[in-house]
Amino acid sequence: MKFLDLCKVYIRSGTGGGGCIAFRREKYIEYGGPNGGDGGRGGDVIVEAVDNLNTLIDFRYQQHFFAKNGEAGKGQQRTGADGNDILLKVPTGTEIMDEDQETVLIDLAETGQTVVLAKGGNGGWGNLHFKSATNQAPRRSNPGQDGIERTVWLRLKLIADAGLLGLPNAGKSTFLAASSNARPKIADYPFTTLIPNLGVVGVDGSEFVVADIPGLIEGASDGKGLGDLFLGHVERCSVLLHLIDGTSGDPVGDYKTIIGELEKYGGHLVDKPRVTVLNKVDTLDAEERKFIADEIKAGTGVDVMLMAGATGEGTVDVLRALKATIAADKIAQNAVEEEAPWRP
Repeated sequence: MKFLDLCKVYIRSGTGGGGCIAFRREKYIEYGGPNGGDGGRGGDVIVEAVDNLNTLIDFRYQQHFFAKNGEAGKGQQRTGADGNDILLKVPTGTEIMDEDQETVLIDLAETGQTVVLAKGGNGGWGNLHFKSATNQAPRRSNPGQDGIERTVWLRLKLIADAGLLGLPNAGKSTFLAASSNARPKIADYPFTTLIPNLGVVGVDGSEFVVADIPGLIEGASDGKGLGDLFLGHVERCSVLLHLIDGTSGDPVGDYKTIIGELEKYGGHLVDKPRVTVLNKVDTLDAEERKFIADEIKAGTGVDVMLMAGATGEGTVDVLRALKATIAADKIAQNAVEEEAPWRP
């Protein structure tokens, strides 16, 4: 299945049916009076978040979604049938944005969450509604209200507890493959990861989800490489795992490149908790490991952990650090929710 995380769709709710002008005409009933029924309501356009989808690829082949119009009213006080709603199912974690791609209309971050994107028009009144003591034979009715037509963007942000960051070939996919059942593409050339991958990792009897995204390079915010749009998939993470290639000639520069791209991306991503790891230490001796770790500490002010994703060395310690940070973040989120004012 192909992966698609951004698409444009056109939606239109149904128009309400028009009211009916009719009079009761039966034998031996001299003053039947008006009996025109109301029009039916137009259908809504509804979006629902479901957990059995992980891509927006279905919207690549169909971009237009129109709800049914309501039927017109009929004589004998019969109301027209309501138009059928149309339901769009999207993966959990999908943001719905306005046509400008900046205004977020709603964030469907929970499974089962629904929203009415376009409400159907009300049906018009038949002439029965206009009957009065001074106008006992009205010959007027209302047309149905028009439906709402709009263009929206759907953007998928994967739901994960931890996100992987690093330059191309920093060992992100190797780490994910070694610590989970995920099987991302691994090769000795840059940009082997072209789409985000999810893996469930376990440590000390607990599990959490890790997201691997394509590598960043300097200038990704300007569209170089694969760009920085994939950073949206780690915005929901509790912690970021920043991998630095131990075989790189400039580990401090590599670290600053990633941090610089996070700052240019904007939002609160740069402020998220991070676990910084020097990867591929299986190619270094003890003296080289200490020298590079001290160099990163002196140049960036952060402590680094040592790991070799290919051999599994240090992997458990890194997973435990991620687990502790995720648990602390969830405790902080629960505390904020408890302090929030209750709303009926």
